[in-house]
Amino acid sequence: MRYLLILLAAGTLSSCVQTTPQWDSRFGLDTRMTLAQQVANPAAGRNTDPVAGMDGRSARAAYERYQKASGEQQPSVMNGGLK
Repeated sequence: MRYLLILLAAGTLSSCVQTTPQWDSRFGLDTRMTLAQQVANPAAGRNTDPVAGMDGRSARAAYERYQKASGEQQPSVMNGGLK
C-alpha cells in the first residue's frame, strides 16, 4: 500500500513537470507586448483627437440592453454552482 501511494505521488508530480515549459514560454508576453506598443508610439498619450465611434448616450443604452439580455447571473465556479 505504501508503494502504491509513492507511485501515485510520483505520477502526480511528473504530470506537473510537463506543463511548466508551456507556461515558461509565455511568461511575461503581455508585459513585453505592452512595452513594444508604448515604444512604437510614445506620443499616443498626448493625442487629444477623440476616438471615432458611439456617443456616450448610445453606448450606455447598448450596455444596458446587453445587461438585460444576459438575464440571470451565471453560477459561480468557486462554489460549484451552489446558491
